[in-house]
Amino acid sequence: MKLIIAIVQDVDTENLVEEITSKGYRVTKISSTGGFLKSGNSTLVSGVEDDQVDKYLSIIKNNCKTREVTKTIQTINIPGQAMIPMPIQVKVGGANAFVMNVEDFKRY
Repeated sequence: MKLIIAIVQDVDTENLVEEITSKGYRVTKISSTGGFLKSGNSTLVSGVEDDQVDKYLSIIKNNCKTREVTKTIQTINIPGQAMIPMPIQVKVGGANAFVMNVEDFKRY
């Protein structure tokens, strides 16, 4: 058995959880925040049989896409200079998935 921990952007979470559960997998969603953009994301945790890992990861891959968004950042404050916010294009989304061996599993 494997433990899969996937960190996904909030906009992808609802569809991903729906797809995972419709395929018969169990999933626990934990709200989290991370990255230098401090954007919301979710950490999904599932126990999956060894032969189902590739199928589970393909569900994640098909539901979590990267996208470009415009973010406004504050420039560095230099004495005597006006602080003008700068818009930049940033790639967000996708997923990070960690697959770990499970030594023992119990369901009560």
